Amino acid sequence: MDQEALEKENKEILRQYRALLKNAVRVQSDADKVLVRRAFNMAVDAHSDTRRKSGEAYIFHPIAVARIVSEEIGLGTTSIVCGLLHDVVEDTETTLDDIQSYYGEKVARIIDGLTKIKGAYFGDDVSIQAENFRKMLLTLSDDVRVILIKIADRLHNMRTLESMRHDKQQKIASETLFLYAPLAHRLGLYNIKSELEDLCLRYLEPEVYHQVEESLRKSKAVRTRFINQFGLPIKRDLEASGLSYEFKSRTKSIHSIYHKMIAKNIPFSEVYDVFAIRIILDSPLDREKSDCWKAYSIVTDNYKPNPDRLRDWISTPKSNGYESLHTTVMSPSGKWVEVQIRTKRMDEIAELGYAAHWKYKESASENALDDWIRRIREMLKNPDPNALDFIDDFKLNLFSDEIFVFTPKGQLRKLPSGATALDFAFEIHTQVGASCIGAKVNHKLVPLSQVLRSGDQVEILNSEKQKPKEGWLKFVVTAKAKSNIKNLLKEDKKRIALDGKEILQRKLRNLKLEFNDTNVNKILSFYKLATSQDLFFRIGEKSLDLSKLSNLKKEDGLLKYRVNRAKKKASVTEIVTKLKEESNNLVIGDNMEKLEYKLSPCCNPIPGDKVFGFVTINDGIKIHRENCPNAIQLMSNYAYRIVKAKWTNQDSLAFLAGIRVSGIDKVGLVNELTRIISSEYHVNMRSISFDTDDGIFEGTIMVFVNDTEHLTELMRKLRNVNGVTGVSRIKGKLLEPAVPDAN
Repeated sequence: MDQEALEKENKEILRQYRALLKNAVRVQSDADKVLVRRAFNMAVDAHSDTRRKSGEAYIFHPIAVARIVSEEIGLGTTSIVCGLLHDVVEDTETTLDDIQSYYGEKVARIIDGLTKIKGAYFGDDVSIQAENFRKMLLTLSDDVRVILIKIADRLHNMRTLESMRHDKQQKIASETLFLYAPLAHRLGLYNIKSELEDLCLRYLEPEVYHQVEESLRKSKAVRTRFINQFGLPIKRDLEASGLSYEFKSRTKSIHSIYHKMIAKNIPFSEVYDVFAIRIILDSPLDREKSDCWKAYSIVTDNYKPNPDRLRDWISTPKSNGYESLHTTVMSPSGKWVEVQIRTKRMDEIAELGYAAHWKYKESASENALDDWIRRIREMLKNPDPNALDFIDDFKLNLFSDEIFVFTPKGQLRKLPSGATALDFAFEIHTQVGASCIGAKVNHKLVPLSQVLRSGDQVEILNSEKQKPKEGWLKFVVTAKAKSNIKNLLKEDKKRIALDGKEILQRKLRNLKLEFNDTNVNKILSFYKLATSQDLFFRIGEKSLDLSKLSNLKKEDGLLKYRVNRAKKKASVTEIVTKLKEESNNLVIGDNMEKLEYKLSPCCNPIPGDKVFGFVTINDGIKIHRENCPNAIQLMSNYAYRIVKAKWTNQDSLAFLAGIRVSGIDKVGLVNELTRIISSEYHVNMRSISFDTDDGIFEGTIMVFVNDTEHLTELMRKLRNVNGVTGVSRIKGKLLEPAVPDAN
């Protein structure tokens, strides 16, 4: 870089730093400013020789993170200092001891939580990224600011993702959608959560993102006119009532609109709630609830409400502190419109989440988010040793809707939607859950698996003889219940394994054999078991026939027998290394005798689809579409098993693809569709099924096509059939277990 460019860059760095100080409203004292300046200087020195993939100086990144922490989340001096220094320990020679000596123990502890695991090897079947997630989440027990700064870090990385390679974009976007967006949602950072989801969609499905973006742009003028007309009578009556208010509209995020299009299988034009009206009242704390209901009355006096769409989060706020009154009303033009009513305080909490909650800590909303943090801390006390299971358990309750149920004494408890009576029992206390044999819901006896609904009153029935069962894990949904059941089952397994060990020792004594590692290892090999703990447990639960041991040969107190050794399979690491050495891409269609690959049935990729390879442990390489429903989990948790893949010429081959067709049922329609598929396009069908309901049909057709161009042309022709209203490709299905092909 020449001198002129360097001077220009230095001026820009200084300008960004001054903007950070100017907008940091909670950095006011001279001592705080000195601390921020010292952190800035340390970050500049530490990253002086480092540049980002885009070519710009690395210091721009920590400054941007500090600005997000300050301006968009609303945190103070300690968090700004940590934002500036968050990569210093990980990427430079600076140590945590250095940080502690300069800035104190609190800053050092936050930086430690932000620093990734280094120099650790977890084996082929463990995700290092998941271990990093777990380390970060465990610091929630100490300081929630670790999570907030990490979200700010991820937000800036997503904003500058265009300079990364395509496969890196896919991996980072998948991680973000898998964990960071749900975390932002749960911590009440609505704007950040929406932006993260939109950015993820932009890189995971760019065509879809730009289509929705363009549709929003084209419909903006029509939307504005509609909102202005809709708001006229409401504004008139609000002013007449003497309420001080702000009236504004909010367009839904692109990701949210796309999610609704997919969930309901409808085009953009049929998404009725593309925007929402927001009425923000300037009311004192003691009048907030009455003023909100007064405004609700004004809205429903002018427009008829949908009785099934009233949401009262003022009387019972969400766990992340969110308070608002939502209703959906019918406009004169026949469109449903969502109206959100809240006060300025509620709006700030909804926009800034935890930081605003802290600001209003004297208010009644304090307990909501604090209660969630407390429950998460409880769950983190006994984390699952398997990092992926831990992340899945933690993530269970991040995005779920809530229900409100009552104890027999009338105490209110919040649970995620879909929670069962057993979840409720564990919510009361671990021991109550462990000894639960049934429940009474609204005074009626129900099984443990009974799904609860808002307003239910639940009484738990217990027995001292009851013990947790493996099957319980299939129907509980809360992270607290799952982690407690797993821990209780492990304790029970240990006890059974100890009994099994004693049984084996007695058996070997009777056979005049020593109980030593050599003999135990040979017994493991004989029964084809992985660990001695598995062996002892199987013996303890009496599922292993030890009489077979007497048939084995003995010599000098040791077992002697021939072990048939199967040909050793290449490990995941060896396959990935081999691929990277031989070429940059796995070419699908090449004659690759050494590397076995299969097209994954969960998404049925075809030539022309953007795809990637996933190296399984026992089943070779599986090829998935980049927009496969399982891609986010695979890329997020098992990034080290992902290999780039591309298609070779496949004109002579046929690939299975699914098409969903819907429309108005009429005589001969199915015959017309099958004629086009078979006669005009000479496409073979594997299966076809249609269901009709009151004149509306929906069908699924599985066809063999050459590539995406062939499929697109066929779908275009089907759309032109009279009576057909929708044709879409079946995206795939989410497999069980949650992480497919992991084995």
